Amino acid sequence: QVQLVESGGGLVQDGGSLRLSCAASGRTFSDYAMGWFRQAPGKEREFVAAINRGGGDTYYADSVKGRFTIARDNANDTVYLQMSSLKPEDTAIYYCAARLTTSMLVTTTKNSYDYWGQGTQVTVSS
Repeated sequence: QVQLVESGGGLVQDGGSLRLSCAASGRTFSDYAMGWFRQAPGKEREFVAAINRGGGDTYYADSVKGRFTIARDNANDTVYLQMSSLKPEDTAIYYCAARLTTSMLVTTTKNSYDYWGQGTQVTVSS
């Protein structure tokens, strides 16, 4: 089992940047593929970005491609989401998620993830 704690959310102006962190504890971090998802009020939770166990393969939702970067530090059990050129439509609660797997593939389907953090609020003002 792994516990996930997100941090780094906040209020930022249109065009600004934020870096989210997700600290993991418990089982060996490199056993997990990791992902970031977000949920805006009244909407379904949606995929944002994913990274494989080793960190060498990533995948992004079209809506954030070129603006967001996912990375992981397996030595420090942390996954990051660097967000740039933020827009008001990026406003949501952001969640990190972990999937226990022996595969080196990325995972974009939320139902494939086994563990979730509590979320961190990101608000982008216009």
